Amino acid sequence: MATSSVSKGCFVFKPSFKKRKISVAIEDYFNNGKNESEDSKLRFETYHLMWQQMKSETERFQEELNKNLFDSLIEFLQKSHSEFQNNSRNWGFQIKLREIPTAALVLGVNVTDHDLIFRSLTEAIQNNVTPYVVSLQAKDCPDMKHFLQKVISQLMSCCVNTKPQKEESVNVTQKKTHYSVDSLSSWYMTITQKTGPRMPSKKRTPGRWHPPAVVLILKDMESFNTKVLQDFITSSSQHLHEFPLILIFGIATSPIIIHRLLPHAVSSLLCIELFQSLSCKNHLTTILDKLLLTTQFPFKISEKVLQVLTNIFLYHDFSIQNFIKGLKLSLLEHFHSQPLSVLCCSLPEAKRRISCFSASQCENIRRLPSFRRYVEKQASEKQVALLTCEKLLKEEAQSLLESLHVYHVNYFLALRCLHHFTASLPKYPLGRQIRELYCMCLEKNVWDSEEYASALQLLRMLAKDELMTILQKCSEVFNSSSGKQLGSSAKKIEDFLAQFQSLDADAKEEEDASGSQPRVLPRTDLYHLQKSLMETKELRRTKKQSRFEVLREAVVNFIDCLVRDHLLPPETQPLHEVVYFCGARMLREHLNAAPRMALHAALHNPHYYLKNEALEGEEGCIPHTAPDICIAYKLHLECGRLINLVDWSEAFATVVTAAEKTDVNSATSEEMNEIIQDAKTSDSTEVNTCTYAHRTLSLKAKELMTTGSWTSTSSDLFVKAQPIPGIPERPSGKTTQCDSLSFTADYHHILRPSSCSPVE
Repeated sequence: MATSSVSKGCFVFKPSFKKRKISVAIEDYFNNGKNESEDSKLRFETYHLMWQQMKSETERFQEELNKNLFDSLIEFLQKSHSEFQNNSRNWGFQIKLREIPTAALVLGVNVTDHDLIFRSLTEAIQNNVTPYVVSLQAKDCPDMKHFLQKVISQLMSCCVNTKPQKEESVNVTQKKTHYSVDSLSSWYMTITQKTGPRMPSKKRTPGRWHPPAVVLILKDMESFNTKVLQDFITSSSQHLHEFPLILIFGIATSPIIIHRLLPHAVSSLLCIELFQSLSCKNHLTTILDKLLLTTQFPFKISEKVLQVLTNIFLYHDFSIQNFIKGLKLSLLEHFHSQPLSVLCCSLPEAKRRISCFSASQCENIRRLPSFRRYVEKQASEKQVALLTCEKLLKEEAQSLLESLHVYHVNYFLALRCLHHFTASLPKYPLGRQIRELYCMCLEKNVWDSEEYASALQLLRMLAKDELMTILQKCSEVFNSSSGKQLGSSAKKIEDFLAQFQSLDADAKEEEDASGSQPRVLPRTDLYHLQKSLMETKELRRTKKQSRFEVLREAVVNFIDCLVRDHLLPPETQPLHEVVYFCGARMLREHLNAAPRMALHAALHNPHYYLKNEALEGEEGCIPHTAPDICIAYKLHLECGRLINLVDWSEAFATVVTAAEKTDVNSATSEEMNEIIQDAKTSDSTEVNTCTYAHRTLSLKAKELMTTGSWTSTSSDLFVKAQPIPGIPERPSGKTTQCDSLSFTADYHHILRPSSCSPVE
């Protein structure tokens, strides 16, 4: 039924039932498209187990790194609170009673890691010092009222988010409370006396029992409002006897920020002690040492992947947590994209899994580039056997995996020894950190580089004490290894140390001999002096090396041979693809986001993201089926610095109405063909010519108005009849005159011609 008016609106209808979520097994996501792998579940379980082990190891050594910092902080808190309890009646202490114990905790610019540190610190304080710990952030405390409200709410342990059933009572209590330090201190005294030790009233004397301290942690001290901090510190210093407060300032930049935010009158009320956490670079070195430079976890990353992760860490955020997330993403992508990652596990388990491989899995081994290169180096008979016999292939794969494990053990031992030799050299030719040396060794043969040659030259100039210190460190590296690999190298290092120690007695004897016979130079002229110096120089060239120089050269040659034998790049090892992840490009796209490039790709080529076949067009053309914003963006790219909005809009309308134009043109051509056929069959040439002109003009006007080329104002269109192919022309001397035809902007009304008559 038609209506005279229609009301339009947008209404939201909430569904009365909950949609059932289709549960998909997590291991099913490991199926790469249509090529479903038969061991996807096993790969996911292996990934999950390995990541849990790596995560627990990371948490363990992070606690060890922060242990010294937390122990010193807890000692400071206990000392501050015990001094307050023991010296509360001392006159000298009464003078300092208004000074609030404050710990300035400098954590560095890696702000994303601060939450984890403060969470661990809060647990340590609650277990060792006091249960009353409050953590505040600047975004939650814009003024004094909200500051005190957060303090009271956390002291009451009434977090509305976790206990919704008590939300109303908490809100009512807080609305009726007058927020001030006086009310806070009185409330705290009342609460602590109720929860304090139960003592008879006759035996309870003033000063015998003191309330526990309150530790207030300001996570981002630089971001707090200066006025709020000043008011709170000034008020709290006057109530320290009733409200024992200890402050912890979380500082990301420098301790000088305290004096920049607080004037001297306020900062003088703080008894500040500085605490410095370990550098985030030290944390990164520990992570690489415990997770990657070890055979405990078989998973490894290539040089480019390691470079991507370290660059993001060093040039973006210095965040250890983000680095660990990137390492987790690398592990996940490796197990997802590599079918043979099922062998990335312990060596006995990998051998057992190879023995159960199917024919398709054996074929995956044959497709590996490193295995192909290995097969090409074998004899022709063995090549045929490896490509045809599955049993021989499994045995050879087990042997290659064992060789890969031994390669990694020797690789990391030689890497640490080389790092000890080169870490203290001037200008650090091979890097100061072990990760820099590791990247160089992963990329290429390190002994072919100029940096390695310069490092050997500097090693040939080291003193005996320096060499002995380095050799002792290398000996500790070999002794710490549980296996028996490189046993001959360890024994040789011990021999070098013994030979250096035996040089001490000989050196003393030589010094005594040279000291007892001092050389006296005779007086001579300049010519004879120059001649004697030249002779001395020649003698030094041909002089036999001392025992120390010979021994030092032997040590340098030993470390050179160790590097050339065991620091080969991983690409030289067969089946290295099983444990090494090389997807640096994928990792860069996910972690080092480039929103400008992503937006350009989405607007310039919407098919890249939408995967719609209708949006797939030829290069350089703009399909009319693309989204409007994509059409406008591609037209915008065709302009220079300046763009004409009218031309931009008209071009947009032309592209959008391209499909409609095609339909109109096809309909017009069909009507013209009908007119031509009618004209051919008609007898009256004059009438047909006039009729043709009339209908042609009508069609032309419709076409102009449909395509948008017709303007909104009325105008006159003058048309002269032209010869039409297929229609006989009029006899000479006679023409057809059509008067001016008036057309309006109304699309549904066209005026007929005023007159049409032949003129002689």
